[in-house]
Amino acid sequence: MRIFEGFIFALILAATPVALPAFAFEGTPVGPQDTAIPVVSAQPGAATALKKAVPPSTAPASLTSLQYAAEGGHPVAQWKLGRMYAEGDGVTQDSLRAFEYFSRIANAHAEDSPSAPQAAIVANAFVALGRYYLNGIPNTKIKVDADRAREMFSYAASYFGNADAQYDLARLYLNGIGTPRDSRYGARWLGLAAQKGQHQAQATLGQMLFNGDQLPRQAARGLMWLTLARDSAAPDEAWIKESYNKAIAKASEDDRAMALQMLEHWVQGRKD
Repeated sequence: MRIFEGFIFALILAATPVALPAFAFEGTPVGPQDTAIPVVSAQPGAATALKKAVPPSTAPASLTSLQYAAEGGHPVAQWKLGRMYAEGDGVTQDSLRAFEYFSRIANAHAEDSPSAPQAAIVANAFVALGRYYLNGIPNTKIKVDADRAREMFSYAASYFGNADAQYDLARLYLNGIGTPRDSRYGARWLGLAAQKGQHQAQATLGQMLFNGDQLPRQAARGLMWLTLARDSAAPDEAWIKESYNKAIAKASEDDRAMALQMLEHWVQGRKD
């Protein structure tokens, strides 16, 4: 099980967040609801890129044809099979087999250009591997390894600029998992992910800013981020909606008005 040797480790060591723009943000602690389940589907921060990277012609492919393509080294087929085994979608759920397919992608494509058509798939494979290492796979050789998880997230966050990896990496720094606790580095990664539209990072960011927890309170800006996160939250992400509801109930009229102005500015900026 190789999973990128010397070249990747050299980049990880060089890819510290020091040179990143400073964001005065913090993140919420890593909770069981965030780490218990590894990546099994396209991450929200890369959904659009993944749709472009996965040719429509592969969607109806049979399991046999996918396996044939995967054995031939096709990263799209390997990604789809990895997701199928992770989710138990059309096959018996098997986390180890999913891990192995994601590993093939990481091993073969770690040095691909971040602008390559398959870059989103490669980055998400690293995120998937990182989450498997963060939790381990019971009754297999894949044990909990927070250091290895950090390396996976760090590479996807730094080299590919993956927003979901940046969010996961931020939580590790903020909570001292696999690395010494460092709120400054964690805040920078969290800010980058939120700016890219990663809604979990936006929710975390908004929570911290609105409450003034470990950073100067910016209620209006926090409410803006929470509103954006609420609009993108999945049905099972009740914590995001609850955070928004608590904030909007406590916000002053001035905070609400200013948050609305910030939202309009954000939307306009995304259109430009």
